[in-house]
Amino acid sequence: MMTGPSAVAQAAVFVAFPVAAAILGSIIAVLRPPGPKATSAVQHFAAGVVMAALAGEVLPDLRNEGSLPWAITGFVVGTAIMLALGALGRALERKQESSGTGLPVGFLVAVGIDLLLDGLLVGLGAALGAQQGLILTIALTIEILFIGLSVTITLIRNGLSRTRAVAITTALGLLTGVGALGGAAALGGASHQVLAFVLAVGAAALLYLVVEELLTEAHEHTETAFLGAMFFLGFLTIYVMAGL
Repeated sequence: MMTGPSAVAQAAVFVAFPVAAAILGSIIAVLRPPGPKATSAVQHFAAGVVMAALAGEVLPDLRNEGSLPWAITGFVVGTAIMLALGALGRALERKQESSGTGLPVGFLVAVGIDLLLDGLLVGLGAALGAQQGLILTIALTIEILFIGLSVTITLIRNGLSRTRAVAITTALGLLTGVGALGGAAALGGASHQVLAFVLAVGAAALLYLVVEELLTEAHEHTETAFLGAMFFLGFLTIYVMAGL
């Protein structure tokens, strides 16, 4: 377990990668947006990566904290937050579609909170140790690369200019840095109960991301053996890296 200043310094290094991934994803979306099959392949791969980080790092760390009541409470809170965000996002999107405004506020709010939570996990990983922080950072970097890609494409489809779409996506990506640095500062040296609670919230958020977002959207494209294999390739990639 790292102390506050050490955890913040470590988190600052780690979070540079997912922030850069959000910017890179937005640039790719502007210069060469991928087709439906390529997008589905990335979603499958990202889902496998996040699931591996969840199963290999978050859940074992949660068990090691040894505080079941706090873990259960955190998981319930995390689930409630993600379900509420999903419902809020859908409601605001319907309102935006009916009003005809160009900026999908509900979508952006949901993405922003999601990225804050992702940043919090990076900060938590840094507070727990270098290996946990590295694996979580790799998984979330790949996830956020896709988020940057999809957010920029969505904004352009809603009539925003490419420059403005990239700027908004970049600003959202910076929220990951806010969550990481704030989380590392707050959680460095925290009690086992607090760590168990936050880890459980993060576990619920990652599980929701994989099941309700990445795989749901990935299956909108006709499923093939190649696309299914991308999920397991993503899982295996993180599994092997965690064992090195």
